[in-house]
Amino acid sequence: MVGHRTPYAAEFRAHMVELVKARRTPEELAREFEPTAQTFIN
Repeated sequence: MVGHRTPYAAEFRAHMVELVKARRTPEELAREFEPTAQTFIN
């Protein structure tokens, strides 16, 4: 069975949303931060 990951902090998620709105690509963000590009796309 696959374990579940602790959700990201609200502040971190809000920061990621702002970066996406600022036209950063999911691939760029995945290289810089832990989540995968697919996480940002979702």
